[in-house]
Amino acid sequence: MTLLTADEVVPGGFAPRRGTMMAATGAVLLLLLLIAAVLGPVLAGSDHLTQRHDAILNPPGGEHWFGTGRLGEDVAAQTFHGMRKSLLIGVAVALISTALAALVGSFAGLLGGRADGMTMWTVDVLLVLPPIVVVAVLSPMFAGGSWLLLVVAIAAFQWMLPARMIRSRTLVLRESGFVRAATAMGASRVRIICRHLVPNMLPLLVIDVTLTVGTAVIAEAGLSYFGFGVQPPDVSLGTLLSIGSTSAVTFPWVFVFPATALVITVMAVGLLGEGIRLRLEGPSGER
Repeated sequence: MTLLTADEVVPGGFAPRRGTMMAATGAVLLLLLLIAAVLGPVLAGSDHLTQRHDAILNPPGGEHWFGTGRLGEDVAAQTFHGMRKSLLIGVAVALISTALAALVGSFAGLLGGRADGMTMWTVDVLLVLPPIVVVAVLSPMFAGGSWLLLVVAIAAFQWMLPARMIRSRTLVLRESGFVRAATAMGASRVRIICRHLVPNMLPLLVIDVTLTVGTAVIAEAGLSYFGFGVQPPDVSLGTLLSIGSTSAVTFPWVFVFPATALVITVMAVGLLGEGIRLRLEGPSGER
């Protein structure tokens, strides 16, 4: 007969434990992916630009783990480099969008009144716009430019929903004793946000960063797949999927390995973010 512990009997004890397992699994997967992304040229034996015209569309083997592409490129080297670029874009987008969401949401909630109403109306209008269409229309403006422009373009459509959540949290926190005391002592709104609101919303911001990384990686892959994202000779996972899609049936390794890397990357980030959420939230889902 197996005796149940208190954590197993009480539902609230199971969620943190499950969150810890999910976060640990996601962190380990993400660490392995980061190692592969950073050490890609070493692991593959060549960089993503090297072409071997005597080894065109070779299947996976000892010399080329993931096979070679249409120009003799090592698919493993390209996949590792593409994964590094996609993760870099995803992290940059997550940090920018979360910082913007924290700034807009906290100011709107703290100010209240007409400023809050106008800000939320603007957010609602931006939420209606289809991001991929807008970025596709604007893409000729930054064609051939730095990939940082792509980061800014994706981040511009990732902050609205988090801003609404942060604004709701700010409406609760502004009625707390420490915010009222800071206001009575003449603290500026910027100081109240930086010293009191943001630290108390840190779990929410951490969760938003981790989950936004996965969303941004998918967005970048979609834009690059349709030719609006990372441009050759640089590659991302979306670029590799676009190149390999025409050979997905005849030479499947050109498409399968980048697609698998994308799935595992998004899954690892999702597990980490969901695990952190379960670990930081209480049994009832309240922070």
